Amino acid sequence: MQMNTLAGKVALVTGSGRGIGRSVGLKLASVGAHVVVNDLDEEPARAVVAEIREAGGMAAACAGSVTDDDFAERFVRTAVENYGGIDVIINNAGYTWDNVIQKMSDEQWHAIIDCHLTAPFRILRAAYPVIKEAATADAAAGRSVNRKIVNISSVSAGGNPGQINYSAAKASVIGLTKTLAKEWGRLKVNVNAVAYGHIETRLTQPVDGEVKTVNIEGREIRVGISSQIVEQSKSMIPLGRPGTPDEAAGAVYMFCIPESDYVSGQLLVCGGGIGSV
Repeated sequence: MQMNTLAGKVALVTGSGRGIGRSVGLKLASVGAHVVVNDLDEEPARAVVAEIREAGGMAAACAGSVTDDDFAERFVRTAVENYGGIDVIINNAGYTWDNVIQKMSDEQWHAIIDCHLTAPFRILRAAYPVIKEAATADAAAGRSVNRKIVNISSVSAGGNPGQINYSAAKASVIGLTKTLAKEWGRLKVNVNAVAYGHIETRLTQPVDGEVKTVNIEGREIRVGISSQIVEQSKSMIPLGRPGTPDEAAGAVYMFCIPESDYVSGQLLVCGGGIGSV
């Protein structure tokens, strides 16, 4: 029997129309959270909202790019107008646009930095007044309420050839997390990060001799990795296989539940046994 460990909590999840984000949104909804679902495209966002509602949960959609100048305020406003506040924020949206440094354009660099680092910064900044007001009200009423932030990093934060933009962004997410844990601790906000290893999504699907792309803000971005690299990856993972989106969501969930109320400023590697970043 599923326990409602997050009953009535309001959770915002970026990039939750597909892949890992979808699994996170469904997981949080399954334990009682009201979820604000975001995706770059309207259709997948609304599809996940429908899936949550059909299962008896509550969800609202906020489609659009996390890099848009007005997105953070709109995202926060969707949560407040629909559910009255914010309890959980998962900064998950992201993609890769790889190249070695001498071939990487300014456009590639800024696109990845903006998505993985600037967008979470803006969302958290926009959420501050809402969280501060709620924390003040809780303290005045003698309530002990912890709120949760989970930022998504990657084992690539430790450095990965061909991913200088992505690695730099994901390493910076760790610094953002540790700093905010110290700034917002007084508000009873736990701020942690999850660094993923090889998780099976459309971005990491095996491809051999074919070019697969996804359209991201008008750009055709290549996705997938060769079967040879997939097999090499498996050989380096102690558990012997990539993780699933549902398993990736489980790592995020652990940082959202009351049992983690005294855990903050930490990085959890979800990589099947791969060591620290």
